[in-house]
Amino acid sequence: GLPGAAAVLAGARAAGIPVFHTLEAHKPDLSDCPPTKRRRCTAIGQTIDKSLGRVLIAGEPGNEIVDEVRPIAGETSIHKPGKGSFYATGFEQMLADKGVTHLLVTGVTTEVCVQTTVREANDRGIECLVVTDATESYFPQFKESALKMFV
Repeated sequence: GLPGAAAVLAGARAAGIPVFHTLEAHKPDLSDCPPTKRRRCTAIGQTIDKSLGRVLIAGEPGNEIVDEVRPIAGETSIHKPGKGSFYATGFEQMLADKGVTHLLVTGVTTEVCVQTTVREANDRGIECLVVTDATESYFPQFKESALKMFV
């Protein structure tokens, strides 16, 4: 969960390991949101709660990384239009530019964004370690099932 992710982040910072933050977010005009995704989730781009702004829109108050793991100066933040961190983001090139061959993966949700990112990374020859106590799901059984798939 969040305390585990914060601890991993603190350790990476202390060790000087490059840190990349990802956040599912779309351009305000939704030009980077595939039609199939919009059909599956009609709330994307809509305002459900005024205090949070438009759903999954970059820069809106409800589409932010929480304080406990918020990026600091020098860390890379990537807005990703899909579930994985590689699709339409340039992430693969960013990793190559820094010589990164291994990832410590944390985040939410274990069974969607984390799992998709790990599979995309593995398809590109990047080794991954999913830090199990630094991921989370809305449903504990989904997290458990997803983690079993990685073993």
